[in-house]
Amino acid sequence: MPKLKTHTGAKKRFSLTKNGKVKRAHAFKRHILNKKSTKRKRGLRQGAYADKTNTAAIKSLLPYK
Repeated sequence: MPKLKTHTGAKKRFSLTKNGKVKRAHAFKRHILNKKSTKRKRGLRQGAYADKTNTAAIKSLLPYK
């Protein structure tokens, strides 16, 4: 059986924790930052976890994580 290929876009965006959760970054932090409050931008810096409905799909894109 051939090796499975890792999805390179998912490899750059997601990482797995030891407990099997999928870590991700927040969106809306790239541009048009003037209208966003400092408090909102500070919150967007923090990492987040992917929703449990999406974790199976993301893990299938990262077979060797």
